[in-house]
Amino acid sequence: MSEAVVCELCPHHCRLSEGGTGFCGARGNRGGEVVCLNYGQVTSLALDPIEKKPLYHFHPGSVILSLGSYGCNLRCPFCQNYEISQAGEAQVRTRSILPDELLALALQTREQYGSIGVAFTYNEPLVSYEYLRDCAQLLRAHGLAVVLVTNGQACAAPLSQLLPLVDAMNVDLKGFSQEFYTWLQGNLVTTKQTIQMAVAAGVHVEVTTLVIPGRNDSPRAMSDEASWLASLSPDLPLHISRYFPRYHCDIPQTPRHTLAELQHIARRYLHYVYVGNV
Repeated sequence: MSEAVVCELCPHHCRLSEGGTGFCGARGNRGGEVVCLNYGQVTSLALDPIEKKPLYHFHPGSVILSLGSYGCNLRCPFCQNYEISQAGEAQVRTRSILPDELLALALQTREQYGSIGVAFTYNEPLVSYEYLRDCAQLLRAHGLAVVLVTNGQACAAPLSQLLPLVDAMNVDLKGFSQEFYTWLQGNLVTTKQTIQMAVAAGVHVEVTTLVIPGRNDSPRAMSDEASWLASLSPDLPLHISRYFPRYHCDIPQTPRHTLAELQHIARRYLHYVYVGNV
């Protein structure tokens, strides 16, 4: 019998027995090795405006081929894509698109629609680490942009290997306290580290914070967040997004005046602060 192995991709460090599956639902122990269970398994595929990611300062006005799989290493009670992010392979229908097939599709989409590349999004792309790496190498070699929309929950070692293959990221900075991240079963320090590493690596970075009343909407938290982001660069775009009840979360929607107040606070530190989902 194979020994248990530890997945080193994210802070959960899941200890996996043979045949076991990790917290994310997308990585497991098969034959004594940690493998990507959702490798090439696509649940969602669309051509999106780049602003939908949201990325406002990366090739504005362009479109990008976007795809997602299943699985996530957070448990956000308010998740908007919970049907795929909180699912395992038995709960979703997938289409196999291997890296060379994705490259062919991306090249075709560029030719037909002017797509700038591929965005890995909808669920958490970093749990598909090996697929991301293999696809990104092919896409970059053919002049196609690689975009991640991510929660940033990845350890430094694997992330450092991936960042040279990434052109742009929108990172969900869910809140600015570990108390909030504990609610999501995540780690604030890890997401901050991801943002820092991506900026240092020259990746185009934009940040999104979904504002949930009574949870992460305090003026002090936003002041601390915006100040910290500005310490990396005052030109980092911040998207302050409006929450609506979803999944397991029935907290009333974010008032517009809260968004306006937080935008005003963030603009004391950052040059580009946007309100979204209104």
